[in-house]
Order: sequence, then structure tokens, then C-alpha cells
Amino acid sequence: MARVLITSALPYINGIKHLGNLVGSMLPADVYARFQRARGGEVLFICATDEHGTPAELAAAAAGQDVRAYCDEQHILQRDIGAAFGLSFDWFGRSSSPQNRELTQHFAEVLEDNGLIEERVDQMVYSVDDKRFLPDRYVEGTCPRCGFEKARGDQCDNCGNLLEPTDLINPYSTISGSRNIEVRDTRHLYLLQTKVQDQVRAWVEANADNWPLLTRSIAFKHLDEGFIDRGITRDLDWGVPVTRGGQPRVGFEDKVFYVWFDAPIEYIAATKEWSDAGNGDWESWWRNDKGAADVSYVQFMGKDNVAFHTVSFPVTILGSKEPWKQVDQLKSFNWLNWYGDKFSTSNKRGVFMDTALELLPADYWRWYLLANAPEGSDTAFTWEQFQSAINRDLADVLGNFVNRILKFNEAKFGGVVPSGGEAGPIEEKLYADVSAKLSELTEQMEAIEIRKAAATLRALWVLGNEYLQEAAPWTAFKTDEARAAFVVRTALNLVALYARLAEPFIPFTAKIIADGVGETLAAWPSTDAKAELSRLPEGRALTTPDVLFRKVEDDRVAAWTQQFGGAET
Repeated sequence: MARVLITSALPYINGIKHLGNLVGSMLPADVYARFQRARGGEVLFICATDEHGTPAELAAAAAGQDVRAYCDEQHILQRDIGAAFGLSFDWFGRSSSPQNRELTQHFAEVLEDNGLIEERVDQMVYSVDDKRFLPDRYVEGTCPRCGFEKARGDQCDNCGNLLEPTDLINPYSTISGSRNIEVRDTRHLYLLQTKVQDQVRAWVEANADNWPLLTRSIAFKHLDEGFIDRGITRDLDWGVPVTRGGQPRVGFEDKVFYVWFDAPIEYIAATKEWSDAGNGDWESWWRNDKGAADVSYVQFMGKDNVAFHTVSFPVTILGSKEPWKQVDQLKSFNWLNWYGDKFSTSNKRGVFMDTALELLPADYWRWYLLANAPEGSDTAFTWEQFQSAINRDLADVLGNFVNRILKFNEAKFGGVVPSGGEAGPIEEKLYADVSAKLSELTEQMEAIEIRKAAATLRALWVLGNEYLQEAAPWTAFKTDEARAAFVVRTALNLVALYARLAEPFIPFTAKIIADGVGETLAAWPSTDAKAELSRLPEGRALTTPDVLFRKVEDDRVAAWTQQFGGAET
């Protein structure tokens, strides 16, 4: 049985995530996890809240809370909203956990023992008005590479180059907007990435064929630009304490590890959290000398995280010289924008996960986002596209087929799977067409081509509607009840098949459909359509569910556009 480790980029702790965050990592990771489980794999799906760093401190202060209490509260909120969206994490951990503290301090020590960490007197940006050193993301200014005027102190979102805060031209504090800043000396630990760049390049070159083009292009871009040594400590209170030999490191008592050093380690630490809760052996998933060599490890993330996971984190893993499992496939996504612009809480632009569920059930959002996943390029959410996808795909195609055939069966065959009849030319063509689409869909799911897979799934639903139109059981019933019974039985088997195929995408609705035909959401189907469309036992009692999907009407779209923003606003 295949063992598949799946991790999603860690959502940051400061607030509920928006739909772009959801489709950029967590949601497609869930689809893949559900698919691999259905394929019979032993799956471990891990995620966690990313809780350290200045944003957490500032968000807690704004909420009038202690930072630990704030993170406790926000973690529960994010965990619960993820569950409401059907995200089937095996464990949803926390980067502030004791396990992550222990592992982060461990990696720092072994890296230093291997000559890859050294103390340096650094020059960092200090805000006189804020009375604090400013971490990378709280300094903005003009990018020295491309001239973008809102580059952050760690990365320019315009050209993608990794930066240091002191690289910025005309920097300012994003906390207060103050330009009354100066560069001061402070001592920090540096990870000597330059010493490991040849190993990282060799590792990337050996594995990049398994990665999508977006991931490969970003990885090689940063490799070709050359590594820089990066500071891995910060002048903050909230984070993993800097220690040596189990004791506070002299001179670093008021510092913590940089959030981008400890956050990726949380993938491992969250698995240890899962293990410590009595669920299994975490080392068998992460240590090659303990069985992890047989694990297939797949990561999901947005494109802005790729550089850290193909350059910086591999430095930590390779530099440790310990037998840690490394990623096999790194699936990255472009951005989902809001009418061509970014989601914005302050400007009330866009829909966030909690609010989305107040408007419509989770499967409506899951389907739209997955069918329009930003794989090849950035995509833009529009209410008009959302309305069209729900009405066209879910209501008119899938929902109509399921409700139509179950109601007809209830009226003409007493709500049980009818018997009699045999396959004819129409069915033979259906078997061939469905078999071809099953092969296509399975290959796309294995390759994690989410958008293509959604299109193929919809094509399968269309085949069912076309079959009903051509076979016309309501007409056959008047003259040849056995023929009508066979058509209905075939269509009911399509309903059962659709439930299994749709489960990774719309799990809540898939269960309702499966319940209606008395099935469980069992294993992923074979590509033998004739066998798959002969599974339901004759005589089984069925139930007709309520309308599966309500159409999104124009007046609701107009109201949502006014409330959340759109082209007009």
C-alpha cells in the first residue's frame, strides 16, 4: 500500500483566510488527500497555523490580548472553519507547539555543529518612533532590482527577488508609516546558505522533473541568482527562544528564531504532535532511516512560498546531514485575485472563508475554486463566473441528473433498483465513453492537474445527461418496461459512480448522493465502466434527496457585489 505524506502551506495566525489562500494550498491538498485515500493509500495529511513573528504580536495588541491567548483563539477559529470547508487534515497543528520549539532548536544546533551557523554583528532597520527593530515584512520601500515602490523587506512581490530590509530604497515602517528610521547594530545568527548552494542545486536538478513548471521556474530563478547567507534570528519576544545546549544562548536572551526558519520545520513538528497524541510513529514519515524512504511526499503552496521551500528550507534539511525525508512533488499555485486586484480586508474587497459559508454551503465554493484553480496563471474571481459555474455545472448538470433519475425511478419503479433488460448499442457507447473519461480523470488526479480534473469530472456528468436524453426511459416505459428498467438501472449506477468521483471535490454533496443510492463512498473506481455501471443490486430501496443545488439568482449576485465589491465598485 502506497504511503503518501501531504502538507499544505501553513496559514498565518492573524485572521480567517480568504478564498485565494484556500485555493492556493489547503483546498487542492485536500482534494489530493481524498483521492489518495480512495485509491487505498496510507495517507497522512498535515497542516498547522503559523503563529510566530511580528504580525501575531501586532494583531494581538490590536485585539487587546496577550499574544499566546490570541493565538490560542485564532488557532481554534482556523481549525473549525477548515473543518466546515471539509478540509480533511489528519492533524492541524501549531508552530508554537513544544514539538516545534524542540525541533527548531535541534536543527539550529546541528547546523552550527556542521559549520553552517555563525554569529554576526548585523545592521538592521530600527524605527525610532515605534521604538523597535523592524522585522523584514514590516519594512517597505523601493525595490533596488525593479523599482517597485512597495517591496517588502524580505521579498519583492513584483519581481520575486529575495531581499534584506537594508536593501530597500527610501524604507519606511509599515507599523506606523514613519520614515524616522535608522540602521543600528545588533547581533544575530546567520545560516550560511552559500556553503550549501551546490548541494541544493543538485537536489533541485534531481527532483525538478516531478514539479510543475511554475515551481521549477521559481526554483531555478533563485538558484541562478545565487544564494546569500540569511539571518535566522530576530529582535522579538514571541517565537522560538534561541538556545544552545538546552540553555538560553548568551547574548540572545531577548531574541527568537526567524519565523521563516521555524515555520517549515513545523511540517515535521506537527507530525510529531500527531504522533504524541497517540496516532502513530512520526519518524516513519520523516526519517529515511526509520521507513520514510518509502513515503511519497507532496507539498502544496502558493507561488510566493516556493523560494523558501526550494532554497531556504532545503538548506536546513541538507545542512543538518541527517536522514530527513524531503519533498518529492511540490505543487505550487498562482494567485486568485479579486476582479484583477488583491483581496483586501481593510477595503472590504473579497470574500473570506467564514463569510463564504454564511452565503452558501461549502461545496458551492469548493467547486468554483477548484474548477478555476490558478494553476497556469493568476485567475480573477468574479461573481458572474461564480454564478455561472454553480448554475451550469452543479445545478443544471449534476444536480439535474441525480434528482431527475431518482424521481423518475420513484414514480415508475417504486423507488427500488429495477431489474430486467439488457445493454444495447447506446450502452456500449456509454461504456466506452465513460471508460475513456475515467482513465483521463484518474491520470489527471495522479498528476495533480486540479483544473483539468474538474473539467473531466464535469464531462462525465454531461455524459449521463446525454445518455438519458438519448435512451429516453420515459418514452421506453410506455412500450418496453424492461428496456426502461435497464436504462434507469444504468443511470442509477451513474449516480453512484458520480458520488465516488465527486467526493474529493464536493464531499458533502457526494455523501448525500451516495446515501440516496444506498452506497458508501468506497474506493476510487476502476476504468472499466461496464463493471462500474453494474454495481447496484437489483431491488435495493433508494431515496430521493432534496434539490442538491439551488441556483444563484441575479438579485443575490447584485447584493453580494454591493456588499463585498466587484467590477462596479
